[in-house]
Amino acid sequence: MMTWRHVTPDDFPLLARWLAAPHVARWWHHETSMEAVARDFGPSARREEPNEDLLAFLDGAPLGLLQRSFLHDYPEYLHELTPLTAVPPRAMTIDYLIGDAADVGRGIGTRLIRSALDQLWADHRDAECVIVAVHADNVGSWRVLEKAGLRRVAEGELDPDNPIDDRRHYVYRLDRPREP
Repeated sequence: MMTWRHVTPDDFPLLARWLAAPHVARWWHHETSMEAVARDFGPSARREEPNEDLLAFLDGAPLGLLQRSFLHDYPEYLHELTPLTAVPPRAMTIDYLIGDAADVGRGIGTRLIRSALDQLWADHRDAECVIVAVHADNVGSWRVLEKAGLRRVAEGELDPDNPIDDRRHYVYRLDRPREP
């Protein structure tokens, strides 16, 4: 069973380890010192920032990280994204990782994204859709989004997370499911 909880400062050593793992570091390109992790994840852990950092647990064991936010809370990113696709006022975005390389390529990523979206819809009743930009070369990530039901709505240039990458990105979207 997949469960979720907000990141706390006690989770920073785990996040540092995950961010340093080669399969994560390639795409996240994040500093992994404890100071850097505390600097970058601390405001969310203390609920001082509009984004939410959540840990995913599979059968009680830590599995991965989900970041989610309303796009309007980050105007610079919104400004970069809107030339590629329409962004409704209550659109959200997610970013995600699986911490242990042994869990990659086993279908767990698709389960993680499906569960993350179910949780997002439950927690944010006003969210209209989820829009996710993924680097074009990150095939594993965009395939997981497709398997989880998101559809590619745009291609274009965005600033990459890792400076070794070019600007090619695919943009995916999933609208809020209709209530019965």
